[in-house]
Amino acid sequence: MRIAGVDEAGRGPLAGPVVVAAVILDPEQPIDGLDDSKQLSGSRRAVLDAEIRKRALAFCVIEIDIDAIDRHNILHATLIGMRAALQGLAIAPDEALIDGNKLPRDLPCPARAIVDGDALVAEISAASILAKVHRDRLMVELDAVHPGYGFATHKGYPTPEHLAALERLGPCPAHRRSFAPVKRFFATDLFA
Repeated sequence: MRIAGVDEAGRGPLAGPVVVAAVILDPEQPIDGLDDSKQLSGSRRAVLDAEIRKRALAFCVIEIDIDAIDRHNILHATLIGMRAALQGLAIAPDEALIDGNKLPRDLPCPARAIVDGDALVAEISAASILAKVHRDRLMVELDAVHPGYGFATHKGYPTPEHLAALERLGPCPAHRRSFAPVKRFFATDLFA
């Protein structure tokens, strides 16, 4: 039975895309050390990312841009990404195991939601790692395009440093306009 693990990275940040990955691991080539990506160092994630890409039967990584996040909201944008990642696999899975407590609609296979699945299920851990490494690289690139915000360091999360930069510089095109700390910059008083 081919199991696809699905997870995302980047639901909480104020900037950048949300990234979703789906992975079907090869039972003949197990990968040691898979875990929730948040529990691994950046260097360990990079090593595992390379191993997963080399040994997995199939994987797909999807970026959902800030326009889609602002249009659909972060939950629905993530669910859209999960469906797209599963549909993008070169091999059709028999079942999908999805991190969290919500399932997207219209999936190409039966699926189960597993809370804390990224720490419990190897396939979901692998998806977690691919999504996190991909998104972190994107945020480093965004840091070069939009200097001053510290994206390479905090990856867009609402750290004190990021919030201070947002106050100092205002939002840039990489910021999610629907998220509260950013949204207020675009609010207009119709009765002024």
